[in-house]
Amino acid sequence: MERSILEGVVKLLEDGVPLSELSIERIARTAGVGKAAIYRRWSGKEELFVDVVRAAEPADVTLPGTSMRDDLVALLEQLRQRGLLRRSSALLHNVHAQMKSSPKVWSAYHAIVVAPRRRLQIEILRRGQENGELRADIDVELMNDMFVGPMLFRTLMQPDADLPEGLSEQIVDTVLEGLRPVSSRVP
Repeated sequence: MERSILEGVVKLLEDGVPLSELSIERIARTAGVGKAAIYRRWSGKEELFVDVVRAAEPADVTLPGTSMRDDLVALLEQLRQRGLLRRSSALLHNVHAQMKSSPKVWSAYHAIVVAPRRRLQIEILRRGQENGELRADIDVELMNDMFVGPMLFRTLMQPDADLPEGLSEQIVDTVLEGLRPVSSRVP
């Protein structure tokens, strides 16, 4: 039943129905279910819409756990893949544009998707500081922005920017060079 509901939302979006005109009633009618079935799973259309976006995006990556560097590369590679998918999927592009224009949906997406990913990224960086792989005198929130920022900029702000294979490694290695403790830097 959950799948038919998600597919119903996708069909409505593909038919050009804007997010502002999606109602639980219309979604239920399209999916062939009652409104109660939707409310049993989602508290409202914002949470439902976030699940539609998550279902259309690649699944969250399983971190290799071999090193801080490898985990950071895996996370950035996931962002790169999402960026490539968003560029090739008219539905995802449209959904993200509509999401940003709806404060309630954007807030729900941030709480359900963005915040947990950011917590994971910061946890990896804290572990790197504890292990002596990263300088301890730099705020982990700032460090996270330094790693993720270049990929987000290329994927979201520069839709024509190249997103080549190896970009994730290049970003991580470049940023790591400046964030390693002075005694660990390569001469």
